[in-house]
Amino acid sequence: MSLKAFHLVFVTASVAVSLFLGVWAYLSYQSTGARADIVYMVASGLAVVALLWYGKYFLKKLKHISYL
Repeated sequence: MSLKAFHLVFVTASVAVSLFLGVWAYLSYQSTGARADIVYMVASGLAVVALLWYGKYFLKKLKHISYL
């Protein structure tokens, strides 16, 4: 597995986990009303945006390298 393929898999998994945690924090906030859940939700959203930006940047940087 190449570095490019590893990054694609790792960034995709990280985005999925961050989205899951953001939704979990939102649902937790709805049921408990804890303000910390809002912080977790916002941090998770920022992590998703940062990971998507990094993934796009990395793929653009290594567009000449194959996935194998």
